[in-house]
Amino acid sequence: MEEFYRGFAQRARDLAEKADPFTRRRLLDLAKRYDIKSTGSSYGRAPAPRATPPNALFSGSGEA
Repeated sequence: MEEFYRGFAQRARDLAEKADPFTRRRLLDLAKRYDIKSTGSSYGRAPAPRATPPNALFSGSGEA
């Protein structure tokens, strides 16, 4: 899986070389995110599930 993301990051960088400035920034940002995924870093992953469900926070009838 790491090689998959590394390949996508390189492809985005290759496309960025020929792109206009706006698209180049976006492609380079995308490549950076793929690099983070390829290293297995926890940055950018979904947060851990909550210990208590959100509906436990409301104890009233729900009316204002």
